Amino acid sequence: MNEVFAIRGRVVTASRIITDGAVVVSGDAIVWIGESTAAKEAGFGDEILAATAPSDDRYVLPGLIDVHCHGGGGVSFPDAQTEDQALAAVAEHLRWGTTSLVASLVTQSPMVLREKAELLAGMCEAGKLAGIHFEGPFIAQGHCGAQNPAHIQAPNAPLARELLIASRGYAVSMTFAPEKPYAMGPSGVAETLIAGGAVPSFGHTDTSSGKMRDALVEVRQTLQHAAHARCAHATVTHLFNGMAPIHHREPGPVPEILADAAGGGVIVELIADGTHVAPSLIRNVYELIGREQMVFVTDAMAATGMGDGDYVLGGQAVTVKEGVATLSQRGGGLAGGTSHLINQVKIAHKAGIPLVDAVYCASRQGAKILGNPQLGEVAPGKFADLLVTDADLNPMEVYKRGSRVF
Repeated sequence: MNEVFAIRGRVVTASRIITDGAVVVSGDAIVWIGESTAAKEAGFGDEILAATAPSDDRYVLPGLIDVHCHGGGGVSFPDAQTEDQALAAVAEHLRWGTTSLVASLVTQSPMVLREKAELLAGMCEAGKLAGIHFEGPFIAQGHCGAQNPAHIQAPNAPLARELLIASRGYAVSMTFAPEKPYAMGPSGVAETLIAGGAVPSFGHTDTSSGKMRDALVEVRQTLQHAAHARCAHATVTHLFNGMAPIHHREPGPVPEILADAAGGGVIVELIADGTHVAPSLIRNVYELIGREQMVFVTDAMAATGMGDGDYVLGGQAVTVKEGVATLSQRGGGLAGGTSHLINQVKIAHKAGIPLVDAVYCASRQGAKILGNPQLGEVAPGKFADLLVTDADLNPMEVYKRGSRVF
C-alpha cells in the first residue's frame, strides 16, 4: 500500500501561490493540492495533522528541471568514465532541488561522443538522468566559445543519426549552427533531429540575421508537420552567449530570435546566473517574450558546488576564480557555469520576475522540452518531484517520485 503524506507551506503552482497550502502525495504522485483548511473535506485531514506546520514561511516548489548541464560536484559529463563518476554530478544538483537533469556533452570526436552517449543512455534507462544534450559538433568556429575547435565538423546528418541511435531514444536536443551547409533543408541535421525525437537547438553560430530568420521559419514549419516531435518548439542554446551581439547596422541573430519567440516560435535558453547574462536583461527578455518562450539552464560544469580551482571540460583546462569558469588557454573565455538552478530562480525573482513565473522557467518549461507532461508542476496527477525551501528559497528538503532524497 502506498504511503500517503502531506507537505505544507506556500505552494507555488503554475498559476499562483497558495499561501497556507498543502500537497498530498501517494506513492510517486501528487494526489491533491489546495488550502490546508480544505484538506479535511477532501479526505486528507489526518495527513495534514501529521505534517510539519509551516511557521517559517517555507515554499513548496516543483522539482526543478535543467535541460543544459555539463556537470557538478567535481565531475563533468563529457569527461566521466563511469556511471558512478557521472552520478556525483547528478547528486550535486539533486541536493539543490534539480530533480530532472539533462546531461550535456561538448564538441568532441565522433567516437568519443558515441561512447559518452552510450554511457549516459544507460543512466537515463535507470532513471538517473532525464536525457542527453549534444552541444556540437556542428557549430561555428567564430563563436565556438569553450568548445574545442579541433573537433568541430561540418553538419552531417548520418552522424547525427548515429548519435541518436547511440542515445537509445534519450537524446533531448542538439546544438548546431544553422547557417552551415546541410544544417537545414531536406534531410539536413534539423530535419534528422526532429524525425529522431530530438529538439534542434540553434547556437554557437556565426549566422546573419537573414539566415537566422530563414532557419527559424523553416524549423517552425517542419515541426508543424512532424508526426512525433518531442517538443513543438525548437530551442536556442544560451541566448546571447555563443553568438554575435546586437548592433544597429549589423543586427545579427538575436533580434530575429526574440521576434520569433515573441510570436510563439523558439524557446530560448538563458543562463540566468548574473554572470552570463545581466539580471536586468533576464527581466527584459521575460518582458519581451513571456515565460512560455524562455527556460533557465545552468550550463554548469564540474566546479559547481566545489569552489575555485582547476577543472576540465571536454578535455580542456578550465580555471574557476570567484565562481567564474574560464578557459585556461585560448583567450580565457567563459567555460560553462557554476550555479544551481534554484540560484537562478532567486536572481530572476530579485530582478523583477514574479516568483511563479521564475519557477515556471526552471521547471515546467524544461518538462515541455523533454516532452514529459508529468514533470515540472505541483498539480494532481503529476510526479511527486518537489523542492521545499525556506523563505529565502534556500533548499530544505528534496523529494523525487515521492521519496525524500535530501
